[in-house]
Amino acid sequence: MVEELDPFKIAQQQLDEAASIMNLDKQALALLREPMQTVIVNFPAKMRDGKTRTFRGFRVLYNNARGPGKGGIRYHPEETIETVKALSAWMTWKCSLANIQYGGSKGGVICDTKKLNETELENISRAYIRAISKFIGPEVDVPAPDVYTTPQMMAWMMDEFSRIKEHNVFGVITGKPLEVWGSEGRNDSTALGGLYILREAAKMKKIDLKKAKVAIQGFGNAGHFAFSIASEMFGCKIVAISDSQGGVYDEKGLDLKKLDEAKEKTGSVQGYKGGKKVSNEELLELNVDILIPAAIENQIHGGNAARIKPKILLELANGPVTPEADKILSANGVLDLPDFLVNSGGVIGSYFEWIQNQQGYYWTREEFDKKLDVIVTKSFKDVMATQKEYAEKGKKINPRMAAYIIAVGRVASAMKTRGWY
Repeated sequence: MVEELDPFKIAQQQLDEAASIMNLDKQALALLREPMQTVIVNFPAKMRDGKTRTFRGFRVLYNNARGPGKGGIRYHPEETIETVKALSAWMTWKCSLANIQYGGSKGGVICDTKKLNETELENISRAYIRAISKFIGPEVDVPAPDVYTTPQMMAWMMDEFSRIKEHNVFGVITGKPLEVWGSEGRNDSTALGGLYILREAAKMKKIDLKKAKVAIQGFGNAGHFAFSIASEMFGCKIVAISDSQGGVYDEKGLDLKKLDEAKEKTGSVQGYKGGKKVSNEELLELNVDILIPAAIENQIHGGNAARIKPKILLELANGPVTPEADKILSANGVLDLPDFLVNSGGVIGSYFEWIQNQQGYYWTREEFDKKLDVIVTKSFKDVMATQKEYAEKGKKINPRMAAYIIAVGRVASAMKTRGWY
């Protein structure tokens, strides 16, 4: 078992390390170590038996020096304020690194979606928005879907906020269905952005993606789209994939259609006929060219990092690598591309949706993909250039620290220019 780590302490530790390397002004660091606003709400919602149940929710605005807060809403039975604070910090750096007009935020509700029916989920979603309505808005803080929340829930939330304001406010929330002005391309933008970055990293490392072996941990939205995009668009061979119950490995390559059928029939990709069953832990240690953690946090840690040696580690999940593992991977020459670079396609897609909502003008899928490619490719090149710049100064830093230096520097500069310190 991995020791449970406080995600917000990890976020602060990473910030402190970057601040030390870049000699960040102490006043700026003090402002950036804690969120600007933390909202905790307890709200009632009607259940199927007609009784009212009280739920606890959170909304954290970490920093808005560069624009409105931006961050998803998670529904999870073990949601904590510390997790939400950490994710709001990482959203701040993610938006800054992508150089889009957003600050960072995050929200969550403590509930188990697997024990709730559709009516109950709608009641909770609407009640949560009523409880936080004073703290969100298109120019204030813009939520989106996250763990165990869906586009349909975003539609209910947008509708509830619009009822409160007594007019349509489509831009209050992103990740909405197309019927209520969501955006073409938003559903797979997280994976697509990550794969565009993989393409650039493979060029740099002189890896032929058509000959590359890939393992993916996670079969949710990001992992599933990563499989289809990597195989169909870039010609990669996916040799292993897993879900929460375990995984399957076949050096000849896996078939996505058969994986879907196995998941539908048996409840897990381990029901796939052919290949060999592997655990989630074993999947991470397979001999592959590219490893894509696309599941949950803290999967690569001090206890297993020394045995994980892909040429490229593409962090599609949030926080899959602990600070201790970071150092081990770097020492072993693994190109570990950090989460808030790799999975920034999701928030960039949300940014595109927000822009379209503000303008009332909507793009084609081709326009969306092209604009996404431009932004994430530039972010990757910025990170590599910063890493090289520090190396030339005699400071060896990994891509995560290079990304932090860029992101934190932009937010600090905005705060300074605005006269905050």
